[in-house]
Amino acid sequence: MKHREVAERVAKALGEDNLIAATHCATRLRLVVKETKKIDQTALDDDPDLKGTFEANGQFQIIVGPGDVNEVYKELISITGVGEATKADLKEVTAQKETNPVMKLVKLLSDIFVPLIPALVAGGLLMALNNVLTGEGLFGPKSIVEMVPGIKGFAEIVNLMASAPFAFLPILIGFSATKRFGGNPYLGAAAGMMLVMPELVNGYGVAEAVATGQMPHWDVFGLHIAQAGYQGQVLPVIGVAWILATLEKFFHKHLNNAVDFTFTPLFSVIITGFVTFAFVGPLLRGVSNQLTDGLLWLINTLGGVGYGLFGLGYSAVVLTGLHQSFPAIETQLLADIAKTGGSFLFPIASAANVAQGAACLAIFFLSKNQKQKGLASSASFSAMLGITEPALFGVNLKLKFPFFIGLVAAGIGAAFMGFTGVRNVSLGPAGIIGFIAISPKAIPMFMIGVVISFVLAFAATMLYGRKKLNVPSSNSQGTETSETDTTINRKRAFSEEITAPVEGKAVDLTSVNDPVFASGTMGKGIAIIPRLGKIYAPIDGVVTVTSDSNHAYGIQSEKGAEILLHIGIDTVKMAGDGFKTYIKQGQKLKKGDLLGEFDMAKIKEAGFDSTVMMIVTNSFEYLEINSIKDSDIKVGDKALTLIQSESK
Repeated sequence: MKHREVAERVAKALGEDNLIAATHCATRLRLVVKETKKIDQTALDDDPDLKGTFEANGQFQIIVGPGDVNEVYKELISITGVGEATKADLKEVTAQKETNPVMKLVKLLSDIFVPLIPALVAGGLLMALNNVLTGEGLFGPKSIVEMVPGIKGFAEIVNLMASAPFAFLPILIGFSATKRFGGNPYLGAAAGMMLVMPELVNGYGVAEAVATGQMPHWDVFGLHIAQAGYQGQVLPVIGVAWILATLEKFFHKHLNNAVDFTFTPLFSVIITGFVTFAFVGPLLRGVSNQLTDGLLWLINTLGGVGYGLFGLGYSAVVLTGLHQSFPAIETQLLADIAKTGGSFLFPIASAANVAQGAACLAIFFLSKNQKQKGLASSASFSAMLGITEPALFGVNLKLKFPFFIGLVAAGIGAAFMGFTGVRNVSLGPAGIIGFIAISPKAIPMFMIGVVISFVLAFAATMLYGRKKLNVPSSNSQGTETSETDTTINRKRAFSEEITAPVEGKAVDLTSVNDPVFASGTMGKGIAIIPRLGKIYAPIDGVVTVTSDSNHAYGIQSEKGAEILLHIGIDTVKMAGDGFKTYIKQGQKLKKGDLLGEFDMAKIKEAGFDSTVMMIVTNSFEYLEINSIKDSDIKVGDKALTLIQSESK
């Protein structure tokens, strides 16, 4: 790669005076621009040296690849005259650039709820398991528990574990929201605990207690304060967290030394508690209930039409980022499931994601562009599992017609689910395997709705795309492919084994919460959820890349495999805090050499995922790459097998 020429092409595509700030991580240029509409997206897409682009969290990211990204970044800085920025600088510029109050609110909700998703998904999937065990009509007139009484105790334990994250939701939100507002998250958790104390009337029974006149009260300075709990509430807890964090920062500023240490927590908590129970809690509970009631009224009134309209626009909402606020709404709907009957958001999202994935899959079969074909193959699979950004931004939007076909197909599939009463009773993956989160009796209708979305999107994209893209007849394609496959099969092949760099649990790369890695844009590979914070060389080779933040390494094996090791997701933002490295670029390695260490507790405390990705960045040179999945793995165990023809 000629780095200067690539940087010049990138600078030209970004537009004159459009770049505000720039930095980079191990694989991508991370840029803040004035207007994305000024970017020549076609030029970036067609550039043979770039692996794709992505927009997230106010940053325009250009995927260059390990090793090369450092040099392209230096040249880009030189060409544009934009000063080098740290990750913190870029985050600050991004925040200043965002002036839309709606998007600020969406970002706020996203920052609060994204860290909670693992706990909520765990509880949601356990709830789905409990529904399978206890639901009637799924495998016959009786539930599994009724047919096999011996598992009743197991089902009760599962139900207990499933209910915990939702019953104590205010504690989770209190911790996360207070941290987001700049306060002590442990004080936030304590404030959340106050709202679910057993002495209070359970939040789910507050309406009945008020209606029957059985709500107990405290008499405080002439005020009649209801002893009401806030189980399952969202908005009141966010309000409490903001008050607590604001008070804490105020007292930290005005109290000194030992007085600050002792009295700031006391004053912050006692004032927050009183204001919450007397004023803020009841007010925001009313707002929250009105929001929930309004959504339910809309869906119950419009029925399948409402589902269809929402499905028609869902993927368009994803483009704006507004879907990041949906977890707050869905959590509220699921927390009060006795009243709501479940959430309608999940079935609609599943229909939309599958439709966009199916349209993208059709492009894989239609396209003759190898770069586009490769992206479509991985992005379509990712979309049908619930991660649509690679398919949307990488394929469908660029061609336009697959995106709009996907919208229509999603609307029809979602409408079918609406007319048949499909709702989810837990959180889960919004895609083809989303049936695990659906009410058991509604699973068949959910699957039919998903199939409708898939078939309509795939078939319509194939029919329209064949004409739009001027694809030759299937006969000529088949003959050509057959000859190519025969040639490949005649070549001698050899394999290379890549071992695990960390100890932990191996999982499918498509499951990680980073669209660039999950979609396979950087290459095929494996993800490992680590148990220990040490990372070792997976092969004999030489170090080609080290990062300033010590969270990523590039190694080339003696047989030519180019391996990227990436510790955590978005951990580049930690700027090296919690990471140590013991190697340098150009150093020769033996398999098993210690590369570095990372503090898993510190990564978790910072709100990041510590999953380690091992990517073969030159995957295109291999006929096949096989990975170990869903199993425990130790350092030195076989993780990847690379199969390569004799003539590269």
